[in-house]
Amino acid sequence: MILTLVDTAVAEGARLKPAAQILGLSSRTLIRWRRQNGGCDQREGPTSVPANKLNQKEKQQILEVANSEKYREMSPKQIVPSLADQGDYIGSESSFYRVLKEHQMLTHRQRSKPATHHRPNAYVASGPCQVWSWDITYLHLSVRGRFYYLYMILDVWSRKIVAATVYETESMELSAGLFTQACFIHGVDPEGLVLHADNGGPMKGSTMQATLKRLGVIPSFSRPMVSDDNPYSESLFRTMKYRPEYPSGAFESLDHAQGWVDGFVRWYNTCHLHSAIRFVTPDDRHYGREEDILANRHHVYQKARCLHPNRWSGNTRDWNPVRLVWLNPADKNKANAACSMKDAA
Repeated sequence: MILTLVDTAVAEGARLKPAAQILGLSSRTLIRWRRQNGGCDQREGPTSVPANKLNQKEKQQILEVANSEKYREMSPKQIVPSLADQGDYIGSESSFYRVLKEHQMLTHRQRSKPATHHRPNAYVASGPCQVWSWDITYLHLSVRGRFYYLYMILDVWSRKIVAATVYETESMELSAGLFTQACFIHGVDPEGLVLHADNGGPMKGSTMQATLKRLGVIPSFSRPMVSDDNPYSESLFRTMKYRPEYPSGAFESLDHAQGWVDGFVRWYNTCHLHSAIRFVTPDDRHYGREEDILANRHHVYQKARCLHPNRWSGNTRDWNPVRLVWLNPADKNKANAACSMKDAA
């Protein structure tokens, strides 16, 4: 009966482990039962009541002490030694914890409640200059332990690098100035633009936040220590640092670093065939040239299929433009399905 109930829950979308926990079992127990010819519960369980089990009066005494004015701000690890100093012993720390757990008194109080970090809001871009992502990466100097800092802003929809400047320091003032300059150079109205970043000081500093608020920009932030929340900038930095011409040693000066970055940006925006946008360059996509390029590729493939139909068992390669690009979707499968439906339309 238990296996049938669990199978029904899993078939309707539940995960095995939580379903098993509701029944007071572990997922490994269910897996073991299933292997035993349909599953028989072979757990014998305790045959007698433990001799050291606390009675109801002792449990009530633990609750009264733990909730008393003197001890209510202490943990059991502090309560038990304090009672021993006074010559009293009610129970061990584990007994205190067990009794408190039975009465749901181990939940965190507000002051000591640990910080929780939720997945950032999902955003979707259907064209350029709707969602930008930015981050800072280190560039090694010839002096050991010192770095230059590359500030880089990327358009999520087109993958075009809209700003890339090397500075000697990390600063929220520099971040705000670079973003404002990028909007001016590209003629972008920042009202409603989503700007995604991680949780660093230059990203969340007061000057940067005041600038975004004044311009009407929607800020978005990754969870601490979760690089997957800012995948576009992280992927861009990896592409940059794995280029064959990336210096194997260190940058000799600020001008040297900026010169190399400028060359990389030109190559990336105008020559790099990006795999995530049907192998067109970011500039071709950003400025609306991808439609003709991809239509021509489709025509070439159709022509090749007519000449050699036996080489294709199904459709030719998909050269439809990627219409939608998601930032941190809650359900990647639904996001991909939405993109496919948009392409079909």
